[in-house]
Amino acid sequence: MSLPQMLQDIFQYWPVLQTFPFWVWSTLSVLALLFLFVFPFAGVAVYVERKIAGDIQARIGPNVVGPYGILQWIADALKLLLKEDIIPKKADRKLFIFAPMIIFMSGAASFAVIPFSENLILANLNIGIFYLIAITSLVSMGVIISGWASNNKWSLLGGLRAAAQVVSFEIPVALSLMTAALALGSLNMVDLVNAQAGMKWGIFHNPFMLILAFVYYISALAEVNRTPFDIPEAESELVSGYNTEYSGMRFAIFFLIEYADAFVICAVSTTIFLGGWHLPFLNYAHIPPFLHIPLQVTIFMTKACFLLVVMMWIRWTLPRYRVDQLMKLCWEVLVPFAFICLLGTALWMVLFQGKGFIELLGGLF
Repeated sequence: MSLPQMLQDIFQYWPVLQTFPFWVWSTLSVLALLFLFVFPFAGVAVYVERKIAGDIQARIGPNVVGPYGILQWIADALKLLLKEDIIPKKADRKLFIFAPMIIFMSGAASFAVIPFSENLILANLNIGIFYLIAITSLVSMGVIISGWASNNKWSLLGGLRAAAQVVSFEIPVALSLMTAALALGSLNMVDLVNAQAGMKWGIFHNPFMLILAFVYYISALAEVNRTPFDIPEAESELVSGYNTEYSGMRFAIFFLIEYADAFVICAVSTTIFLGGWHLPFLNYAHIPPFLHIPLQVTIFMTKACFLLVVMMWIRWTLPRYRVDQLMKLCWEVLVPFAFICLLGTALWMVLFQGKGFIELLGGLF
């Protein structure tokens, strides 16, 4: 049962709610979940990243606001909210305002198909992977629009770089997701996780899926402009890139969605390659039903947060790619590998009747 269905049941059996349209309560509930999860998570992620950066660079990191600096992200959020919202005089005002809105809507909507547990998913769509590919591509539109609308040469260069980079890396990302759907037999995110029960994780399905896990992770990093692929906002070259002219709340939206998209990458990697809420030798049939959701959410979030920490580690370890190096990595390395993995997985499915490596290994004993 998905979250909207649970809300519908509550709506039917609670007479007070029936005085208002169901869509009002459903919309408010979904918005509450987004704001109660996305904002705090992004803030905590910023704090963790600054601590990791401090450790890597032999510094302390935030340590003033709150114990061990744990409230620093709240101070940063208040600072951004209290800053003046400036719109350049010669900017395209409508597009300038619209760009962060489309980025926020795209980033927030991508959470709709993230399966935190079997019964905790906002929209259990049969074409969840297609939806994810479509909705995340809108972020690139917002970045390009923001670069153009600012009427700033640095912002325009950042927008042009983003156009080339994001469109290029969407190809290996889409190929990776489609190959995973081929191997696991569904486009539905919950079904993809259920197909990986026990040791049958996607990354162990066949040798090509193991390679594909790295192809997807690297390509997705580049698609959301995370270091070392942050050339659209390279501070040393473009001041701040496509968001140079933004301030206050609008700049905070760019900052927020960067971490929201980073979490979505890690959540999708967990869903497709790392078994979602499944662990080896963990059978939910032997666990009381009321513990299923908390346990599944804990397992899922632990895997996703581990991948997020790896992402932060990469950011503060590797130098930034040049533009030509980035395009070469995409078209000469990641795209060919993605095609090879797609064809190899298809051949594996034909030769072994769709069985994964773990299933074949189990059949030998």
